[in-house]
Amino acid sequence: MYNRIIYSLIALFFVPAIASAQYTFFNPKGSFAVEASLENTDELRMPIYQNAMSSLTVSGDFILGGTTAEKGLSPLFFTSSLAQRKLAAIKPLEDFAKGQLSIGTGFSKAKSGNVFYAGTMPQPESGFGGHIIELLVNPQGQIAVKDLGEPVSGEGIFAMTFNPDKNEFYGIVHPSGKFFSFNLKTGKKQIYDQTIPSENDLDTYHSFALEPKDYLGRALVIDQQGRIYGSRAINKLFCFDPATQSFSVLKDELPFVWGREAMGRIDSWAKMPDGTIYGSNAADGQLFRLDPLKQTIVNLGKPIMMPRIMAMTPGKNGMLYGVAGASPGYAHLFSYHPQKGFRDLGNPEFRMITPGLEQGINWRGFQIASMATSQNGNYIIMGENESLSQLMVFPAEDLP
Repeated sequence: MYNRIIYSLIALFFVPAIASAQYTFFNPKGSFAVEASLENTDELRMPIYQNAMSSLTVSGDFILGGTTAEKGLSPLFFTSSLAQRKLAAIKPLEDFAKGQLSIGTGFSKAKSGNVFYAGTMPQPESGFGGHIIELLVNPQGQIAVKDLGEPVSGEGIFAMTFNPDKNEFYGIVHPSGKFFSFNLKTGKKQIYDQTIPSENDLDTYHSFALEPKDYLGRALVIDQQGRIYGSRAINKLFCFDPATQSFSVLKDELPFVWGREAMGRIDSWAKMPDGTIYGSNAADGQLFRLDPLKQTIVNLGKPIMMPRIMAMTPGKNGMLYGVAGASPGYAHLFSYHPQKGFRDLGNPEFRMITPGLEQGINWRGFQIASMATSQNGNYIIMGENESLSQLMVFPAEDLP
């Protein structure tokens, strides 16, 4: 709540053009907010300071989420029904893996069933490492949780993805930046040094006062051939081919604003139903398209004049939705279409009407860190990144 006051004060002193853009609301017909964190009722709610929604996916009618907590508190897994617009289950991560701070890798899905995987980051200076967590969501939205252990002892899982065809996880760990693979079926684990920053890289990062959380790539993606892509120092994209156990660095750098190359890293990926891969550079909030066949990058530009694109997800008919901007600015929802280009949709402001609690609050998304698309493709779900975070849902536009 303190953050909301600060953001409002900042907006008051911005120049009129920026203030006008900040106060463009997006509230399409059929949109709604799901109350997940206001402890004003006996209904199921997540406690304050443990509910920043850093990972989201969808299992049938249920949204599955993972949160980031304040230091010393446990992150949570939760489910929420889209139809009933309310939480169905909450599971503290500390019940299954001690000393964890965040579930920030997003979720990967198993090849069959409602089984999902996520990676965790430990509490700072705790001595714990990050864990791979398996989750099963049943038809009632209840969650069964299984701890699969630490892939790299003492290091957090900063980014992770899963190839269901190979039953294999791939990840980047914090703080070293090492790359790992872990086979779920055989238990075979390998750790690679090719993604670690060099001494010269670390000197450059130090000159910009960057820590590992500021320069390690936040996400990984798998192409149609099973190769894994992520970012490494400085402003480079790497490709790991599991078939040959080899790394390569793409010739094209991440798109950047001159003089800010050192801050370039992957913020998020989105893989479209047709296999098209979009990525974003955190430093300058630029969107690009990756061509895995040619191993090239096409710079698509900036949706707004702020850094960060923390989350993206597919819409209908080739539409991509994303959230640009971050603290101390406001999040802007945007869309991109290959033929129509960008649209800045402004700040989401959805009506929160929980069944049985007809308070009718207009809830505005100031900070948003996660997105997902419903399994039928009809809804786009966004998760806030605040001390009191709610889910925000709107119908995917069916534009030609």
